[in-house]
Amino acid sequence: MGDSEDSDDERDDTGKFTEKYPASAFLDALRNLGGAAGTADVADEIGCPQRTAYHRLSNLRDDGQIDSRQVGGAMLWVVENGG
Repeated sequence: MGDSEDSDDERDDTGKFTEKYPASAFLDALRNLGGAAGTADVADEIGCPQRTAYHRLSNLRDDGQIDSRQVGGAMLWVVENGG
């Protein structure tokens, strides 16, 4: 299974894995999009695959940093502007 294009991480100069798309980028993207957006919009804002955006946003939700709700067939992700 080749997941290389969906990988969230890449190696730095020492060979250690680093986050290609840090959590802060997803929080910033939501704020830039008015505090609420769908997965595809966040992925477009960051320039990452939708699969990566969904995974990272889900982790932020699980950590209590953002909220989400189902709207039709899409997930709406919500962050407080100050949060």
